[in-house]
Amino acid sequence: MKDFAPFPLIDLLGSPRERGRTHGKAAADRLRRGAKMYAEQLLKNGVDWKDLERRAEAMVPIVEKFDPAYVEEMRGIAEGANEPFAAVMLMNARTEIVAAARHRQVHKHFPDGCTAALALPQASADGVLLHGQNWDWRAECAETAVLLRIRSDDGPDILTFTEAGGLARSGLNSAGIGLTANALDCDRDYQRGPGVPLPFIRRKVLESAYLANAVQTIMATPKLGSNHMAVSHCEGEAFGFECAPDETFWLAPEDGVYVHANHWIAPAARAKVKDTGIAETPCTIYRDKRVREHLVPKRGKLTLDDFRQAFFDDWGSPWSVCRPPRLNPRGVMVATAAMILMRPGEGHLEACPMPSHNRQFTSYSVTPDRTAQRAAAE
Repeated sequence: MKDFAPFPLIDLLGSPRERGRTHGKAAADRLRRGAKMYAEQLLKNGVDWKDLERRAEAMVPIVEKFDPAYVEEMRGIAEGANEPFAAVMLMNARTEIVAAARHRQVHKHFPDGCTAALALPQASADGVLLHGQNWDWRAECAETAVLLRIRSDDGPDILTFTEAGGLARSGLNSAGIGLTANALDCDRDYQRGPGVPLPFIRRKVLESAYLANAVQTIMATPKLGSNHMAVSHCEGEAFGFECAPDETFWLAPEDGVYVHANHWIAPAARAKVKDTGIAETPCTIYRDKRVREHLVPKRGKLTLDDFRQAFFDDWGSPWSVCRPPRLNPRGVMVATAAMILMRPGEGHLEACPMPSHNRQFTSYSVTPDRTAQRAAAE
């Protein structure tokens, strides 16, 4: 079984521009490889580099309105990596940049997956909230992702797993909030605008000191495409949010356990939106079922090892919870690029690249802020 290099950990502090420069310098090669991969795929769909640059700059006012610090940080990443700003925006808004011109065609050439799960304290063996996911995406991303540990003077510290050049994807913060995200598709996607690209929404969630702030960010921020986000707080609350561009449906754990893959499950959502993603990722209908069947019988005794075994499930391979590399129906090589396991209250995150071929986990951490965690629960 091949060993993959651990995802590098990059410590960021200082102003947004300074954080970006550090990120870009440390992850220059991974950023360059990731941007090249996406740019080549876009070129096949008729979007050349000059067009991409125009669209990247057109996205700046939308991001600045949401949080101008994010634009500063991205410009810093570009400077640190000695890469064009458009390459960094591409890593954060690859779908949204081109959606207006190419509609859903380009979106469909970036097939996402993911299976996520969490257990509330009453369902775990030691009374600690557990949260994790498999990230199903481009197989190459097992070698282009990084962990960012972001130190903040005016909010929680953050530990986030993301592609190099990205501001956030999944992770946790020192206030005890955890986040995972899965793709969804529906008939309303990429037909309205403007919308904030999802990595910036996820970053804002991870900057939240209170669960209510995280929920508000998800509910109130306009989006162009659908997505599911599971947000947890170590003191015992967690929810899933199925987001259409113009409407969000929320879900709660059942008896302390929550699982979600890539299809809409909220009754109201299934009644109101047309799920257009199952045809692309048909395995979603049993991936969440199989993970749930691993976890539910152990309710009250669950550990991260139980999550690990559930996420390693290979029934139906290569259309499995843990995907080996394979060509998807559109000719893109996809796989479970990473497995992420978290104990948010302890600031603990474990990550394994390409788990179908590799069982080596690396642990990462951020110092928990116990005062902030307790204050959120009072």
